[in-house]
Amino acid sequence: MPEGCCSAEGRGSAGFDLAILGGGSAAFAAARTATQRGARVLLANEGPIGGTCVNVGCVPSKTLIRAAENHRAHGLVRFRGLEAEPGRVDFAELAREKDALVEQLRQAKYLDVLAGLPGVQRIHGRGRLVGPHELEVAGTVYHADKLLIATGTRPARPPVPGLEDPEVWDSTGALAATRLPRRLVVLGGRYVALELGQMFARLGSRVTVVQRSAQILPDEDADLAEALADLLREEGIDVRTGCEIHRVSRESEGFQVVVRREGRKERLSADAVLAALGRTPNSDGLGVETLGLALESGGFVKVGDDLQTSVPGIYAAGDVIGEPAYVYAAAYEGSLAAENALGGTARARDYTALPWVIFTDPQVAGVGVNERQAEAAGIEVDVSLLPLSQVPRALAARDTRGFVKLLRARGEDRLVGARILAPEGSEQIMEASLLVKYGLPISETAHHFHPYLTQSEAIKLALLGFDTDVSALSCCAS
Repeated sequence: MPEGCCSAEGRGSAGFDLAILGGGSAAFAAARTATQRGARVLLANEGPIGGTCVNVGCVPSKTLIRAAENHRAHGLVRFRGLEAEPGRVDFAELAREKDALVEQLRQAKYLDVLAGLPGVQRIHGRGRLVGPHELEVAGTVYHADKLLIATGTRPARPPVPGLEDPEVWDSTGALAATRLPRRLVVLGGRYVALELGQMFARLGSRVTVVQRSAQILPDEDADLAEALADLLREEGIDVRTGCEIHRVSRESEGFQVVVRREGRKERLSADAVLAALGRTPNSDGLGVETLGLALESGGFVKVGDDLQTSVPGIYAAGDVIGEPAYVYAAAYEGSLAAENALGGTARARDYTALPWVIFTDPQVAGVGVNERQAEAAGIEVDVSLLPLSQVPRALAARDTRGFVKLLRARGEDRLVGARILAPEGSEQIMEASLLVKYGLPISETAHHFHPYLTQSEAIKLALLGFDTDVSALSCCAS
């Protein structure tokens, strides 16, 4: 579909059932759900169609991360009798291949999908709310019975001297790079910082990660954060925690980053700096103040469990409402918001069993609560911690990095949380997610068939580990 087609110009007085501000996952899911109900939909979007994920987030980052894993595999041999192969990195060619995939998926998963949705009119431009049922785009006012804000977020630039320099990368800039920096300083210690930092390191950059809190992944338990930090350090990444960023300055030879740690200033030299310090909601300039629409701290749009804002008839979904900021959560919210906006019994959003993944290597995957969260919620738990050295698949692969950690409600037969640190740990989390969601009995699931020498067997062994010493089991024993 050409970029300017399906224009709604001139239809300001005709009216729509639902007008959507945005063009990413939440917006598209809402549009699709609405059209399935026979609604007339207006989709107003200023940026590239597809939003963050396909353009400057999930798709480009994960393809470069996988490329970095492949490159590292050439020089990393865990089996006797094999020799490492030296590799060469053509980063510009990798960037071109990544861009081609982005264009392919943007066309196939967004523009082509939109072309197949009857009743959707799309206009290119920044929308602004001018009334509880009115949306203005490029001087034209459109009427809609219900409105949905799905404008997403952008990388944050905290007020640190020098961080406003446009030459300092944010995640978008890093993924648009066509050159590989010799020295890279990454500011932040959450998933974007760790994923991209490891990716650049594996492709050949000398990487320093600077995190303000006492550990990377500050919301997770210390055992998980420390294990991942140790594995990153083993790869040669300099992980520094407890650092306050003092300033960033650009000089003739590159950048100087000054941080304060344990009362002392430290200077880091770099050819590039990546600021991965959170996200800012695209709620500014939408007219929310005019309508008195309530915002959360940081400017995120405040919504109830039904995703309706403080103004009746106006809904919001996706990253613009804050955590959880995952593309599949945004799609879920967009669809739910459209359902609730267009009538019927309103349903509440539910993230009880929302699985998530950090695409480092080893990957980090989780669902439900961790130990800290369980304690804060007053949930007493039993913990089963299974090192991958007890998993036959990991032993056969000569890669026992990580562990599986499961949490059981004390005195009950149900799982309330899981954390996995493992190569391809993302492929193991769904079984735990189903256990948390549906309360399937641990005692029964532990004795279901799990194929031998598979990653899924790690979940079985960890479930058995609540009441059994798995090190004393023979192969395939249960």
